[in-house]
Amino acid sequence: MTPILFALPGNEEMTARLSALSGWEQGSLQVRRFPDGESYVRYHSEVKGRQVVLVCTLDRPDDRFMPLYFAASIARDLGAASVGLAAPYLAYMRHDAIFNPGEGITSAHFARLLSGVFHWMVTIDPHLHRHRDLAEIYTIPTRVVRAAPAISQWIAANVPQPLVIGPDAESEQWASEVARGAGAPCIVLEKVRRGDHDVEVSVPDTERWLHHTPVIVDDIASTARTMIAAVGHVRRAGLPPPVCVAVHPLFAGTAFEDLQASGVARTASCDTVPHSSNAIPVASLLVAALADMTRGAA
Repeated sequence: MTPILFALPGNEEMTARLSALSGWEQGSLQVRRFPDGESYVRYHSEVKGRQVVLVCTLDRPDDRFMPLYFAASIARDLGAASVGLAAPYLAYMRHDAIFNPGEGITSAHFARLLSGVFHWMVTIDPHLHRHRDLAEIYTIPTRVVRAAPAISQWIAANVPQPLVIGPDAESEQWASEVARGAGAPCIVLEKVRRGDHDVEVSVPDTERWLHHTPVIVDDIASTARTMIAAVGHVRRAGLPPPVCVAVHPLFAGTAFEDLQASGVARTASCDTVPHSSNAIPVASLLVAALADMTRGAA
């Protein structure tokens, strides 16, 4: 029997794409809130003996987590053979160290919660920094899918003479991967420190790139401050208005409007989080990983 997919609220489009690509059934799941704010979850499709896959991107995780937790727990109560999570965006990965007394490593706490109700998880480009691998904090099998191939393909098809730019040193490896796939050159913005409080950011070999289209790539756009700063550096260097590409378009508050007003030619994002900037579909990247995980859980 093939796995069955269920969409948590806001994930209906992604789930429909995954269903169409995989040939798996898309089940019916009811999620609503009681007047007091508590969550109500009910399955309208049979899950007993089935491999259940819940699709839920985890932007704004505090609102999304309880329905997701209940959906996973109820599926297990109802006799599901396994319960997996397809989370295009995985939250709480930035909280990977203690910076001040009294704090906790919430990435590990969140991992324990998900590991306690799911049998496995697939996600796209989690923000791995001090955690080198999800296995450091998750006790269930996990699979990380890279968005770089989809981004490279989009850049090659939509941007004339692209120059891929990493906004900082941390982005170098990731930006290089995108550039290689797009057949484009890649540079990383350089910081030149002249004193304790005098730091200048420069674009290497400016003259060489004047006839290219800058493409600033980053994994997460939340406040978009990193991208906005990079746009300013690129424009001050005399390069054309850049295209900005983000894997996870969180865009808190007015971040998207601020980025658009900073002098960009266009902003494009992967559809890991629903947003008006979505232009790069990733469902086809997820399907193979989901198939592998369900085979392993059978």
